Amino acid sequence: MIRAYSVRILITGAAGFVGSHLCDRFLGEGHTVVGMDNLITGNTRNIAHLAGNPQFTFIRHDVTNYIYVDGPIDAVLHFASPASPIDYLKLPIQTLKVGALGTHNALGLAMAKQAVFLLASTSEVYGDPMVHPQREDYAGNVDPIGPRGVYDEAKRFAEAMTMAYHRTHGLSTRIVRIFNTYGPRMRLDDGRVVPNFIGQALRGEPLTVYGDGSQTRSFQYISDLVEGITRLLSSSFSEPVNIGTQEERSMVEFARLVNALTGNSAGMVFLERERIKGDPQTRRPDSTRAETVLGWKPIVSLDDGLKQTIAYFREVI
Repeated sequence: MIRAYSVRILITGAAGFVGSHLCDRFLGEGHTVVGMDNLITGNTRNIAHLAGNPQFTFIRHDVTNYIYVDGPIDAVLHFASPASPIDYLKLPIQTLKVGALGTHNALGLAMAKQAVFLLASTSEVYGDPMVHPQREDYAGNVDPIGPRGVYDEAKRFAEAMTMAYHRTHGLSTRIVRIFNTYGPRMRLDDGRVVPNFIGQALRGEPLTVYGDGSQTRSFQYISDLVEGITRLLSSSFSEPVNIGTQEERSMVEFARLVNALTGNSAGMVFLERERIKGDPQTRRPDSTRAETVLGWKPIVSLDDGLKQTIAYFREVI
């Protein structure tokens, strides 16, 4: 369990979307943060506001190589990995390596420092689910050799490695399975639906909806995810925990909402596209475990979260 007083935390993938918000959260609580990133998908502008903060150190490093950090470390949060389809389909080997070698190295550091280890896993471990909503005890429906398998299996391996260290070495570990998350610092070109739709809307273009738009996702705001991760880290719970909202929206509903919030009158355009094998038709967590074990529930509405995200993209587009 993470102690209440100031601790020193290593966050891999610190210059990424989620990692940078975690840096802010822990620094804001008075902790010391060592951020690590090789910048393959992260960007230093996400942590530029932390320059000069004496409690923050940034190390540019690829965690698939041996990790060395001088001094004590109380917690290792492993968030390094390409996380959007456009990235991991373009960087398949790097994605597999960071899930395997990177996780092994991060676990080794946690062992050496006697630190708590928290793994950023993903809803993608469930693959194209045959159970809806998805509970943590559902083993998933994943194609290991399909195009999305490089990410799905990397995270599944990372979970297995984490539990092996927990069971074999008694390492204090946590696993968070992250469902669709959005907010400021997402890349406009990362290929996910939130930046895609917002970018098109702010340019006054029709939103591109594939198929009939009936496919669903559940979207949580970044601050809700960070709160869930923080609570999980402070717990002593070692089994995987879904962090995600149970509010499910179809792509058509979501497109209409983005158009309404941006004042975009261009509407939608429906395009046929061959479905990528393994691309889930539905995605929604059963978050009962997070509610009962962590006392966590998302509190930011989709409207409010999108308004903040749209304001961010207005500045960067």
